[in-house]
Amino acid sequence: MRDHRRLEVFNLADELTVRLYQATARFPEDERYGLASQIRRAAVSVAANIVEGAARPSRADFLRFLGIAYGSACELQYEITLACRLGYMKDDFQSSSLRICKALRSLVLAIRRG
Repeated sequence: MRDHRRLEVFNLADELTVRLYQATARFPEDERYGLASQIRRAAVSVAANIVEGAARPSRADFLRFLGIAYGSACELQYEITLACRLGYMKDDFQSSSLRICKALRSLVLAIRRG
């Protein structure tokens, strides 16, 4: 089992999640259960799947959960882009989400190489 707190990608995802919760609190009231909720769920999913995968005993399980986290990170990237285009948030979150996607992909490749 791995300590997820020692993974840079977890710390990046965790920090982004906190920042996104703060940013989405300022979304219009009619987006509370729409885009704001989707952004929050996707952000939490990235970090939570890294945590769950790290807790699994096998490398295959860890890789599977990292794959799920990657999918959520890609979804989050789109949702952030959409929120920026709608004027709900600034685009300073896009680079953070892209960095997380790249870090997840790099971690998966490193684990696969052994």
